[in-house]
Amino acid sequence: MSGSSEGSSPRQRPASTPEGRENQLVSLAHDLVEKRLREGSASAQETVHFLKLGSSRERLEQERLRHENQLMQVKREAIESQKVVEELYLKALNAMRAYSGQDLQGPMDQVDEYDG
Repeated sequence: MSGSSEGSSPRQRPASTPEGRENQLVSLAHDLVEKRLREGSASAQETVHFLKLGSSRERLEQERLRHENQLMQVKREAIESQKVVEELYLKALNAMRAYSGQDLQGPMDQVDEYDG
């Protein structure tokens, strides 16, 4: 092997998905900036970026985003659960109608019959 091994690292195969490739590139960029920070050659912009990542404000922002995602997931599950409950009510209503000898119709078709 000739020359210096600086800047050369074991070559990875590119990831098979765009997300995987993005993760690989982000990892390489972090490695490069880490090296530059250790050597004292990082730009002010690179240094400030990583200082911000380590700040308590950034940690709180990340926690807020996690909670928002959890809330959206809970809301999504509640909507799906509501749909299941509505289907069960409709099936029960139709079963009661069939048992009483009424025609099986939509739930709103029978409302006026009981109004008076």
